[in-house]
Amino acid sequence: MFQTSKTRGGKLVSALTILELIYHSTVRSIRKTHNNAFAAIAINVVQAVIFVMAFFGMFWLLGLRGASIRGDFLLYIMSGVFLFLTHTKSLSAVLQSEGPASPMMQHAPMNTVIAITSAAVGALYIQVLSLGLILYGYHLAVKPVVIDQPVPAFAMLLIAWFTGVALGMVLLALKPWFPQAVSIFSSIYQRVNMIASGKMFVANSLPGFMLVMFDWNPLFHVIDQSRGFVFINYNPRYTDWEYAMWVGIVLVMIGLMGEFHTRRHASLSWSARR
Repeated sequence: MFQTSKTRGGKLVSALTILELIYHSTVRSIRKTHNNAFAAIAINVVQAVIFVMAFFGMFWLLGLRGASIRGDFLLYIMSGVFLFLTHTKSLSAVLQSEGPASPMMQHAPMNTVIAITSAAVGALYIQVLSLGLILYGYHLAVKPVVIDQPVPAFAMLLIAWFTGVALGMVLLALKPWFPQAVSIFSSIYQRVNMIASGKMFVANSLPGFMLVMFDWNPLFHVIDQSRGFVFINYNPRYTDWEYAMWVGIVLVMIGLMGEFHTRRHASLSWSARR
């Protein structure tokens, strides 16, 4: 463990070794919620279904179905709920990944970058698989699923995941220094996004004074843009997916710098502060 090892075979072997380590770490992160990987995925699918049905019931009881986009109403709800879940789940997964003081970091060549990457990939894998299973079941059991532009719509899901990972990296770098503050901020942010993400309405229907209340949120832009790709009769005018992408890139840079600084000051006593 405390000996310096040299990798033979050059950069290709090193890259393959890192990819293999990311793969095994991803499997480990997926199985954190349950010893059985299928059960872990089933739990996530059930959570997503409950979320969708809860919003469907709320819209039906409040009589808000007319305020949605013309088209499949359940697909309208899914386009918001799945991006919201992907964003929040990826943020939580990165925030709960192994830090620099974790015992796992004592096993070379494990490092925090691999831990963050595996947590992010594991969260994306579970969400994409859950999305595919639910849409396939809905397509077979209820009605055919018709998505106007599926590739750009899936790209919006990836941007929602990317922005969640980016914010999670910033919070992970701050976590050893301010554990309670980071935990409180994470909880507040996820609860605020229940409304601020815009999954219950579209930007085109908002008046100007309300639009500025949500315009700061990259997830709001991504969800609104995704509905423009999912539905042929909706053209988002007030949102921009490039804004969300640039916010994610900036947060990743800040997170990498913060993680580097935190790793240099790593202490085993931090584990007692979590």
